[in-house]
Amino acid sequence: MAVFREYDQAALDAQYNARAAVPDHPAVIQRWDLAGAAALDRLTVRPDLAYGDGLLETLDVYPAAAPGAPVLLFIHGGYWQWRDKKDFVFLAEPWVAAGATVVMINYPLAPVAGMDEIVDACRRAVAWTAARISAMGGDPARIWVAGHSAGGHLTAEMLATDWRGFGYMSAPVAGGFALSGLYELEPIRLTYLNEVLGMDAETARRNSPALHPPASAPPLLAAVGGAETAEFHRQQAALATAWRGAGLDVETVAAPGRNHFTILDAFIDPGHAVHRALRARLLG
Repeated sequence: MAVFREYDQAALDAQYNARAAVPDHPAVIQRWDLAGAAALDRLTVRPDLAYGDGLLETLDVYPAAAPGAPVLLFIHGGYWQWRDKKDFVFLAEPWVAAGATVVMINYPLAPVAGMDEIVDACRRAVAWTAARISAMGGDPARIWVAGHSAGGHLTAEMLATDWRGFGYMSAPVAGGFALSGLYELEPIRLTYLNEVLGMDAETARRNSPALHPPASAPPLLAAVGGAETAEFHRQQAALATAWRGAGLDVETVAAPGRNHFTILDAFIDPGHAVHRALRARLLG
């Protein structure tokens, strides 16, 4: 029996089981961990700065060598329930080398936090960074948010935010780059993942940026790996169609052959279109 579109329960669960779809993902993660540990020996970092009082409301800043640098704020994935900023240190070094100040944020995770709380925490992290990054060598007028998987969803939510409630008349970010993101949460609600997330239908709808294009937003770049499941491709297409239909600037970037994990390798590869697309906007 179909539970979402043409998918029965087992098929829908498989569409969103990114780890099962990439059997060698443990080797990829181990490679990232080793690269991150090595990078920490070379990078300058201001670790665990608190942007709020809540659990996991901290961020790390990796300053660029030169002051006034553009800022790349990265939001990690893990289906809103796993992973940590320290798992993605390997992403920082190539962008710092390119001339950016990198900010890696944590946010409260399910089941301790619900989706509304997670999105709100990320908004506060962005607002905190915009207010303080100039003291750490970053340019607050050139903040780009990027995120992967659940972090891609949170990236789109940052661009869709009404920032007036945070004291900004317009978005305090210059743009966003969502990698392998999730923009319609109803199918997530119907999978095994919701056993931890605990979303009801209204929560899923309220936090689905593909269903609620903002009246205005900074530019959004989006990429999905060519080897990812059909639902990840449909998710990106749905967001691009809805936001372009609302007159927003959405650029999609092809990543043929990349899976849900190796798309992050493309993100830090200066020779790959995924890296070049953001670099042109961030550093241009």
